[in-house]
Amino acid sequence: MTDSPILGAANITKRLGGKTILDNVSLRLDKGDLKVLIGPSGGGKSTLLQCLNLLILPEKGQISLEGRDIHPRNKRELSSFRQQVGMIFQDFNLFDHLSAFENVRIALIKVKKLSRRAASERAEQELARVGLSDKGGLYPAQLSGGQKQRVAVARALAMDPKVMLLDEPTSALDPELIGEVLAVIKDLSLAGMTMLMATHQVGFSAQLADEFMFMDQGRIVEQGSPKELLVPGTRTQAFCSKITELAGEVPG
Repeated sequence: MTDSPILGAANITKRLGGKTILDNVSLRLDKGDLKVLIGPSGGGKSTLLQCLNLLILPEKGQISLEGRDIHPRNKRELSSFRQQVGMIFQDFNLFDHLSAFENVRIALIKVKKLSRRAASERAEQELARVGLSDKGGLYPAQLSGGQKQRVAVARALAMDPKVMLLDEPTSALDPELIGEVLAVIKDLSLAGMTMLMATHQVGFSAQLADEFMFMDQGRIVEQGSPKELLVPGTRTQAFCSKITELAGEVPG
C-alpha cells in the first residue's frame, strides 16, 4: 500500500433538504482495489459515489486524486479530475440520438481533442473490449439493457480513467442480462482496474472484492474483507442473507 491512495475521501459530509445524507465519511482506494459498497436503500451509497466524482459537491470534506487535493471550483481542474475518475450509472446515461459507436467516440473528440480517426480507432477498441464490435451502428433504443450498460463502460474506459465508480450497474437489468455486465466488471478487476462499486450482487462481489463497506444512515458502519464480514453476527452478513434469500444466491 502506498502512502497516497489513487482516490481518497476525508470527512465527506452532505446534507439535502435539511437531512444529513453523508456523515463524515472517509475512505481510500489504492491501485488495483475493488471495494464494494453494500447497505440498505437510502444509506448514502449513490450520494457518496456522486460526491467522489464531484457531480455533487459536499458541504464538508476533501477529495484527493493520487495524493493531490481537488478544488472543484476550478473548472479546468474539475474537468481533468472527471476524465480520470469514470462513472457508471444505474440508468446508462447514453445519448439516445447517437449510435453506440458515437456514444463512445464523442468525448474523445470533444474532451480529449483526439482526431476523428484516432477517436474512431479507440472507440472500436473499447467496444470490442466489452464484446460489442458488431453493435456500434445501433442506437440505444435498439440495444438491450445489458448492451447499453456495456456501451457505458466502453465510453468510460475510452477516457483512460485511473478509477471507475459504479453505482448499482446491474440494478436496471433483467436477470438474464446481469451476467454479461458482471463478466465485463470481472475482466476489468482481473486486469487491475481500480474500482468502487455499489451493488447487491453479493455472491459475485464476495469472490472478487478486496473490501466490503457497509453503509447505513450516511456512515460506513462496517468494513473489512468479505471473509471477515460475511460471518454471523455482522450487519453485513445479516443484510446480505436477506438479499441472497430473495435472489436464491449463495454468498461466498
